[in-house]
Amino acid sequence: MRYRVLAQGERLYRGTRIAGALTDHRATRTPLAARTAKTRMPVPNQALPGGYQLLNYRIDRQISRGGFSIVYRAFDETGAPVAIKEYLPSSLVLRTEGDIVRATSAENMTSFRYGMKCFFEEGRALAKINHPNVVRVLNFFRANETVYMVMRYERGRTLQQQIQMRQDHMSERFVRHVFMHLLNGLREVHTHKLLHLDIKPANIYLRTDGSPVLLDFGAARQTLTSNRPKLAPMYTPGFAAPEQYRDPDRLGPWTDVYGTGASMFACLAAFAPQAADARVQEDHLVPAKKIWNGQYSDNLLEVIDWCLRLDPLERPQSVFALQKAIRDIPPKKRKLTLLGSIKRRLFSEASA
Repeated sequence: MRYRVLAQGERLYRGTRIAGALTDHRATRTPLAARTAKTRMPVPNQALPGGYQLLNYRIDRQISRGGFSIVYRAFDETGAPVAIKEYLPSSLVLRTEGDIVRATSAENMTSFRYGMKCFFEEGRALAKINHPNVVRVLNFFRANETVYMVMRYERGRTLQQQIQMRQDHMSERFVRHVFMHLLNGLREVHTHKLLHLDIKPANIYLRTDGSPVLLDFGAARQTLTSNRPKLAPMYTPGFAAPEQYRDPDRLGPWTDVYGTGASMFACLAAFAPQAADARVQEDHLVPAKKIWNGQYSDNLLEVIDWCLRLDPLERPQSVFALQKAIRDIPPKKRKLTLLGSIKRRLFSEASA
């Protein structure tokens, strides 16, 4: 069965500014001075100003931006808030003033138009999906020499923010709740022969009621960079599967399964697992079952390790197989507090 590689996005929605993707704890960093000496920082694209009228939508403010797009909060003609994603790859085009997007070279224009087609196809494909755990696309259109995607505006925070805010270990109950519901949405995506290819905590949004929403499909970036070698890869180290680095012909549901397992790992560790390309060279990733033995159920830890297998054929081959494994995980028994012990004893005596 062949899956279509279509879509992408950068971080969406409201809330505090996100510091960046959870990083691999073994990653090395180049000093800032060394980086600026080697490369000249590109001029950032100018965002559309507040109050700007974009067809039937009035731009309120910029929510977030990334290397591939800018996301705005806007209001439709009824006054309802929406999120609008503008295709604006900073490595290909530049907008320093006004609203028109212009390519920085003839070669970049070809790549920009190709990516714009992928972005537009993403909107077309996602508009057919109506699932509570997948971002809802309401509209998509062309304007200002680029394309826009209008999505339902959600309130809450990303799973990444939740991980960064936590003070202690994340409970198994919470992890299972988030990913069981998230996998329902991912299964619907795969049913439409689509792949996500950028599953990570920053792309998992938690509504105020605790239900998760899958955001920001990464397949358009994967397609664009695969067909345009000069562009820097846009996948996220630690969450991208090894086949995304070196063997795009082997992409499939198991690729999203890897990202899911890496995201579950990050919930427990508060950092991403070792990047897959580094693991292929020299695997230093300590199994989850060894790190958290006794803190979480064996089954949960085994599922995470299963998802993080380097060989795609050794991972769960479908979301359904992963769901079944997670569903079979017995909840971890909670230790009874002194007050709980007294209540249990009183209840048993009263029932006698």
